Amino acid sequence: MSDVNTTTAPDSGSSATLTRLEQEGEIAADYLEGLLDIADLDGDIDMDVEGERASVSIIGDTSTRELTKLVGRDGEVLEALQELTRLAVHRETGERSRLMLDIAGFRARKRAELAQLGAEAAAEAKESGQPVQLDPMTPFERKVVHDAVAAAGLRSESEGEEPQRRVVVLPV
Repeated sequence: MSDVNTTTAPDSGSSATLTRLEQEGEIAADYLEGLLDIADLDGDIDMDVEGERASVSIIGDTSTRELTKLVGRDGEVLEALQELTRLAVHRETGERSRLMLDIAGFRARKRAELAQLGAEAAAEAKESGQPVQLDPMTPFERKVVHDAVAAAGLRSESEGEEPQRRVVVLPV
């Protein structure tokens, strides 16, 4: 059985957008609760609105070991579950969802690692005066790196075609 917790960022934009994003979170939580029940896994579901998207996290009650099965190798299962959840939201609302799903803190840990990578690449580009090309990444990963580079005061861009699309950090 799972519990659902809802938190909302105070500066999330207009109330209509906030209501729509909260609705997405509710639909996603219901869908994910059903999946957890089918898989016979315990977990709490936490909903939030971050920026312009709904965010749903599945958090383990005791041990996250069982939930990590839902993450898979390098987050592959998590990505698939996120797409399925977005489809469930689309089916109910008729609108495309940009919902983000995290399981057992995987995406939060990954975000911290990628922010560090972006900051290091920015420092290297500043020091060398040369562009720094990173390994191919998913759209989520690239977004986090772009944000970290911007926070360091530099510019970055994505180049290449999926699945080989990568971030290039540009010197000043």
